[in-house]
Amino acid sequence: MSSQLPAALLDSLAGLPGYNRETFEQVHAAAEKITSLRLNPNKIKTPERTAAVLQSLSATGATPVPWSRDGYYLPERPSFTFDPYFHAGAYYVQEASSMFLEQMVRATVDLTQPLKVLDLCASPGGKSTLLQSLISRDSLLVANEVIKPRAALLTDNLTKWGAANVVVSNNDPRDFSRLPGYFDLAVVDAPCSGSGLFRRDPELVEEWSPENVTLCSQRQQRIMADVLPSVKEGGVVIYSTCSFSAEEDEAILDWLADHFELENIPVTLNPEWNIVATVTHKRNCTGYRFYPDRLKGEGFFIAAFRKRSSETPRKPKQHKSTALTARQQEVITPWINMPDDYQYFMHQEEVLILPPSVAAEIPLLRQQLYIRKAGVKAGHPSAKELIPDHQLAASTLVSDELPVVSLDLRQALQYLRKEDPGMSTRVRGWALVRYEDMNLGWAKILPNRMNNYYPKELRILKEITGL
Repeated sequence: MSSQLPAALLDSLAGLPGYNRETFEQVHAAAEKITSLRLNPNKIKTPERTAAVLQSLSATGATPVPWSRDGYYLPERPSFTFDPYFHAGAYYVQEASSMFLEQMVRATVDLTQPLKVLDLCASPGGKSTLLQSLISRDSLLVANEVIKPRAALLTDNLTKWGAANVVVSNNDPRDFSRLPGYFDLAVVDAPCSGSGLFRRDPELVEEWSPENVTLCSQRQQRIMADVLPSVKEGGVVIYSTCSFSAEEDEAILDWLADHFELENIPVTLNPEWNIVATVTHKRNCTGYRFYPDRLKGEGFFIAAFRKRSSETPRKPKQHKSTALTARQQEVITPWINMPDDYQYFMHQEEVLILPPSVAAEIPLLRQQLYIRKAGVKAGHPSAKELIPDHQLAASTLVSDELPVVSLDLRQALQYLRKEDPGMSTRVRGWALVRYEDMNLGWAKILPNRMNNYYPKELRILKEITGL
């Protein structure tokens, strides 16, 4: 592997803080595969459940990611595809270095307050699910992805995460200038040349070039210039890449300090983490470098700024919730554990459940953005019953009083393949399908068969073997 690392990259890193060419090449040559994940605090709420999930993933024991409350390393990579816990949203498989976003957020914003948070380049959803785990119930997360198929993947992963205070948008970064002074926190994990992931994905080496680094740097500047107007005065911007190149890291910090009224925010590091603080020569901005030869994670860079200039925020339009009829209310109420301050919203004959943090902002966001998901979609209320949506099954709002069918591992995997798991039950009609007390989706149980309502686009395609 070491011979494949571009010489131009290795030469360009000389003199950067924390860079040791010999150990850097050695760790890439060894090509160790590191597996890490973050448990979902919306769904894994007790030490017993934490232990059960981790034990199912690794009999030899998971170890904590030191800078993450819910992060764990696994000693080997299991087949997540064949783990019902994965499909139930019990955890998110995320690279350990990028989990350091948690430390940056905790150090720069008051998480006890209601916040409006933007994850600008959000797919597949690692940083969005992390942000949602940190913010308060009264906060709003807008997770955005410009590429349409990746926005669909982002929607699926946030649906699995189960939270209601999330909006998924599919917009170009420049569209957010239409929301001046709106966000308290904007996270920009910018598209980059990807050198930080060479160990994990050696094929990326073939795509790397100094010219691509320069193109990425220009794109990063454009993205940051586009998003900054949407951050309020006193708000925080967190910038990150998975690149080692100074042109995409330190140089961007200096460019931001040169062109915008931003104050760099250093954070306190635990020396045992072996994260390297780097200070730019021109504007004394501090960022943080993650080297795979120094810590258990891939290459990563992150820095934070506080905005000092202000734009005049747009006044939100008044929200007029489309009221449900008395019959619709009667049909839907038994399905939902509805907090008192949450609202129903009718959209294209589907009922959405919106927390107040989302409901109050929907008119403005719908006016300025293309929204793919808002709150939790409960389903379609027909004259006789609710046709429940998968989002409701995956959420934390589904009622505990509904009929349940519990499956063993083989049955759960058959259900997730959208097959009939062949279980015996006295339940009739709609039921929640569960594995180890974790909801997987819906089924309708008829006298002679089961109709499997697991979404077709989410089903497991691989054949089940060895069970």
